[in-house]
Amino acid sequence: MLLELKGVTVYYGDAPAVWDISLSQQEGTVVSVIGANGAGKSTILKAISGLVPLRSGAIEMDGRRIDGIDTDKIVRSGVALVPEGRKLFPYMTVASNLKLGAYLRDDKQAVQEDLEVVFGLFPRLKERLKQKAGSLSGGEQQMLAIGRALMTRPRLLMMDEPSLGLAPIVIDHLAENISEINQRGVSVLLVEQNAGLVQRVAQRCYVIEVGKIVLEGHIEEMMSNDSVRRAFLG
Repeated sequence: MLLELKGVTVYYGDAPAVWDISLSQQEGTVVSVIGANGAGKSTILKAISGLVPLRSGAIEMDGRRIDGIDTDKIVRSGVALVPEGRKLFPYMTVASNLKLGAYLRDDKQAVQEDLEVVFGLFPRLKERLKQKAGSLSGGEQQMLAIGRALMTRPRLLMMDEPSLGLAPIVIDHLAENISEINQRGVSVLLVEQNAGLVQRVAQRCYVIEVGKIVLEGHIEEMMSNDSVRRAFLG
């Protein structure tokens, strides 16, 4: 198993954000976490990234615990996050934002190879290397956020609401990009509320409600559940 969360509980101050979360992901798969706004989806990704401490439970990559260690070590273990809202450096160029994704790496030849992979996925970025990130369109900014994360050479790419604010045609391209990234051997953990995107790219799905996992299963089973579609996916 590539990733396992075992009874993970996270508090913000005195308030529980998620509790007793158990989730697993096999290598090479796309798994989606869906739920209403404020249900705790982003907190799960932050916990895996080491951005919030656990109150209890454990998080493992390849059977080794990664909770409680520094975020840079989690990145080195093969975990990358594309955060909600992209969190780019708007006054820096596209090139500089991409280079920041590789700041922990010293394998210059491999970094250049990965940069070419990113340009193969997102040719628009190569055309805009000297342009400031903040001047890009929403779709281009999302490409850059994904490209920056790929520059860490992740085994697990976590994406938090990547379709947010994007036009339908851009979401179609995003689905193709996620599938191609997965075909290149990168596992993807996707937090998303767009039903069409989830159905196109994910194999398994977890439903979270008020901080707890309430349903899990193969994507076909989940999408045939009327209550799931009404409550979480529209």
